Amino acid sequence: MCFDIGVVVCGPNEALVISGMFQGGKPTFITGGRAIVCPCIQTVQRITLNTMTLSIYTERVYTAHGVPISVIGTAQVKINGSNREMLEAAAEQFGGKSEEDIKEICLATLEGHQRAIMGNMSVEEIYKDRQTFSTRVFDVASGDLINMGIMVISYTLKDIRDDVGYLASLGQARTAQVKRDALIGEAEARRDAGIAEALAEEERMKAKLLNDIDIAKSKRDFELNKANYDVEVNTAKAEAELAYSLQAAKVQAKIKEEEMQVKVVEREQNIRIQEQEIMRKEKELDSKVRKPAEAEKYRLEKIAEAERMRIVLEAEALAEAKQLKGDAEAYAIEELAKAEAEQMAKKADAWKEYKEAAMVDMMLKVLPQVAAEVSAPISQTKKITMVNSGDGPIGASRVTGEILEIMGSLPDTVEKLTGVSISKILARRH
Repeated sequence: MCFDIGVVVCGPNEALVISGMFQGGKPTFITGGRAIVCPCIQTVQRITLNTMTLSIYTERVYTAHGVPISVIGTAQVKINGSNREMLEAAAEQFGGKSEEDIKEICLATLEGHQRAIMGNMSVEEIYKDRQTFSTRVFDVASGDLINMGIMVISYTLKDIRDDVGYLASLGQARTAQVKRDALIGEAEARRDAGIAEALAEEERMKAKLLNDIDIAKSKRDFELNKANYDVEVNTAKAEAELAYSLQAAKVQAKIKEEEMQVKVVEREQNIRIQEQEIMRKEKELDSKVRKPAEAEKYRLEKIAEAERMRIVLEAEALAEAKQLKGDAEAYAIEELAKAEAEQMAKKADAWKEYKEAAMVDMMLKVLPQVAAEVSAPISQTKKITMVNSGDGPIGASRVTGEILEIMGSLPDTVEKLTGVSISKILARRH
């Protein structure tokens, strides 16, 4: 489904009421703006927000005392576009109506309230207290029109008329009363004016006499004061002349002093200029002679210092190389000595081991010979007599035991003679 979409614009003096689909069941109100609407499914109504001036004419209404009068009132009313509730009420009451239709409805409402209030007040009350009448009409009419979304901006009683001359009679009576009061007032004014005139003349004469006396006194005082003033003026004049001369001398001295001050200032300025010139020349000397000389001196010092550092570093490097060479030679000698000592120790151990082995070997070779030599006398003996004390072995075992005892003492004898312990060597080998 396709819908044509259009833009509706309204000015600040009117409101748009958009109803239909997409409104959630309630119309949308736009004051002084624009809206996008679908003409096929949405309805747009315009409500004027202009201020409407109404001339309310109520003819021949009998007042509280039965006097018929006619009243003309003026009111300004408008639809309140800033209040949504009142705008909704106005849309409900005046939707699709023109401004003239709205004015007729408001006019009828105000005219009815104006007529009702006229019937509850007297002619004198309406005529003399127009503000009270206007306020009562405004309050009563506002209550009804607000329910229709319309606010009453103002209401004014413009004119009161009657066809029976009641207002004219009130005017004539008031006019006669005013005229009477005017005649009485005029007579009283004349009387009071005569009295006041006589009193004024009396006062004038008194004032004239007093004024003449004051004038005479003033003349006397003037002459006395003038004489005193002349003395003071002459004295002041003389003092002023002397003071002028003195002041002139002081001014001349001041001028001389100022001239000396000017010369002193000029001399000081010249001294400052000379000092500045000296400073300028010194700076020029610094920039052209001293600074370059100092820079050259600094450069030469840095070159000499760099050369000295180079020589020192070369000497230190040479010394360090020599020291390293000496340390290497000392380390080589030390390692050679350690190697030789270790070799000699090994040789000693070898010799010692060889000595011990030789001794063991020799002892093993000698033991059978020693045993043979020990047993040789026994083998040649024809008779052996043995005496037993009753303990130990007897017989041949006794002889064998003695031979073995002699053989067993042989390692101890070797150790005493050579310092080699055969038993320890045999224990290490096992």
